[in-house]
Amino acid sequence: MEKRTVNPWKWQDERSYSQAVEVKNVESTLYCSGQAAIDPDGTSSNKDMKSQLEQAIANLEEVISTAGYECSGIVRLNIYTTSTEELWPYFPILQEWIARHKIQQAVTMLEVNGLSETLKVELEATVVK
Repeated sequence: MEKRTVNPWKWQDERSYSQAVEVKNVESTLYCSGQAAIDPDGTSSNKDMKSQLEQAIANLEEVISTAGYECSGIVRLNIYTTSTEELWPYFPILQEWIARHKIQQAVTMLEVNGLSETLKVELEATVVK
């Protein structure tokens, strides 16, 4: 697999994403459903934003590794949240995770009116290998 990021500017570097990601010679692609703070028994979290973000990241990692992929193969990450204002102070948690796995991804973050049940943040990814 060959991966090339396209960044006409530098300002996105501080925000831990790329403007575009080109991928060639892909062996396979994994499209992950949105992962949120849901326990293995299916119970949705009613904890704070920080806890929910950490669990959403852990759940996304679990799906990716169970499928036989690596987080470094994430090329697209969509972030859905019920409050960007509430999520923003914890954005460094996501940035540290991105840096640790050397992820180079295009990203979109959307504030939505609501997520399922008591959920506050959901992460959706496209992963290649």
